[in-house]
Amino acid sequence: MADPESRATRSDAARNREQLLEVATRVLASTDANTSMRAIAREAGVGIATLYRHFPTRESLVEAVYRDQVVRLTNGARELLAEATPAMALRRWMDLFGTWIATKNGMLDTLLTLIESGAVGHAQTRDELLNAIEAILDAGRAVGDLRPDVTAEEIAASLIGIFTVAHQPGNTVTADRLLDILLDGLRPQSRT
Repeated sequence: MADPESRATRSDAARNREQLLEVATRVLASTDANTSMRAIAREAGVGIATLYRHFPTRESLVEAVYRDQVVRLTNGARELLAEATPAMALRRWMDLFGTWIATKNGMLDTLLTLIESGAVGHAQTRDELLNAIEAILDAGRAVGDLRPDVTAEEIAASLIGIFTVAHQPGNTVTADRLLDILLDGLRPQSRT
């Protein structure tokens, strides 16, 4: 049995890692790719040595943020379905997807390098995200909440388009409005 001191140390380390991931996600989503590791550590309230102990390189931090976001998206689909109708779960999941897209802004160059090197599997991530969307669509089809003729690929392509257009400089269209319109189009049409 582990002594209480080592459990507390592991607990502190896990808490520090989670705090670093949370801050790095927020910082990378709101700034450019030049954010320093020191700035991330400072905002997380830990020393630079703690950051480097968990993430020895910027690449390892970016990879961890990316993987964490994918897990949040895939787990988020199940969690949202447990607490909301499939249509509402899909709409809330779209917001999670938007956060994931935004997070990639500040780490895009590093992320592309990781994908090219094979450290991050783009195809695997794509499959995981499509499976999450498909789980929500299946639930929606089963209760008549979502159209039966829409595919996960179509939803993913629509979301990428929406977040690309909505974040263009000078654009007056908001992502929230476009997502609401998309969801309306995903509901079955009543036949009269």
